[in-house]
Amino acid sequence: MDCIFCKIVKGDIPSNKIYEDDKVLAFHDISPEAPIHFLVIPKEHIKSANDINENNSHIISHIFLVINKLVRELNIAETGYRIVNNCGKDGGQTVDHIHFHVLGQRDLKWSPG
Repeated sequence: MDCIFCKIVKGDIPSNKIYEDDKVLAFHDISPEAPIHFLVIPKEHIKSANDINENNSHIISHIFLVINKLVRELNIAETGYRIVNNCGKDGGQTVDHIHFHVLGQRDLKWSPG
């Protein structure tokens, strides 16, 4: 498989890790859009939100628990942050491995388009 995130999980491509356990990996984005911008990815290859099912949905809930932990550690839980998941080409997904961007420490405007 030629998935960049799978290669990061295996350690073939370096990343600036901020959290890792048996299910997920979190690391700083290489092109940050905010002072705090990290990604949380499952270690298991799940292509997109369209591929969440009964067998892997526990990993997605675990990702949100990890996000909760990290935003507290990074002191953005109280000031606010945004969690972004892009799904499919029109949704802006550029890596076919589900991932969640967490952005904070700046005023995030709306609309994202």
